Amino acid sequence: MDQRVEETRDRRTGTGRVLRRGAVFSGDSEMIGEARRFAADFLGGARTERGAKVPSRVIGTAQLVVSELVTNACKYAPGPCLLDLVFDGDVVEITVWDTDSTLPVPRAAEPGRIGQHGMEIVIALCEGYDVRREPVGKRIKVLLAAGSDGRA
Repeated sequence: MDQRVEETRDRRTGTGRVLRRGAVFSGDSEMIGEARRFAADFLGGARTERGAKVPSRVIGTAQLVVSELVTNACKYAPGPCLLDLVFDGDVVEITVWDTDSTLPVPRAAEPGRIGQHGMEIVIALCEGYDVRREPVGKRIKVLLAAGSDGRA
């Protein structure tokens, strides 16, 4: 896993800090656990090092969302996966890029279906969802409320 870390001023309000961290994962099944730890370390660091109010529930939810998105990248896209995390105090922005240009299609709930519930889970947990084809592959971005009241 290769990482980059960046801290910038909040461009929207001109106050506060926006924390950003990105990583490239190799494309094997071990990257799922690495990505979960990466998300937990990022948000845990925001809490302990920056004094940000990041409820444990938000860290767990972010890990689940990252796990589902990276699992899909691992299963369906050959090659590397990029994970970019942004935290502004109110919202966690999770972006995953992979090499497969096929856009995921969330399916309707089917109680008897085994598996393929990842996008259902992600959409249910997030405040916003955007998926776009890129010149190579696709980019999925989701917004997760990080406020202590559960709202963005």
